[in-house]
Amino acid sequence: MCLAVPGKIIELREGSALADFQGNRVEVCTVLTPEVRAHDWVLVHAGFAITRIDEDTARQTWAYLNEMWHEPTSDEASGATHSEG
Repeated sequence: MCLAVPGKIIELREGSALADFQGNRVEVCTVLTPEVRAHDWVLVHAGFAITRIDEDTARQTWAYLNEMWHEPTSDEASGATHSEG
């Protein structure tokens, strides 16, 4: 399965940009999206900005991802524990 996550372009560089992912700043390649500008939102997959997106879509995507990451697994929900031995 592949996953692209939204990032906000903070600073443009030659063929790349510094992007913010909820407080984590990472350099991403922008050769596939040469039209991006500072403060644009992009979807990033495998270190590449693959498309521009609007801010509402970016925020909705992060809300969904955060919900998924914080949702208990079936074991956690049932109270099951794992023991060694």
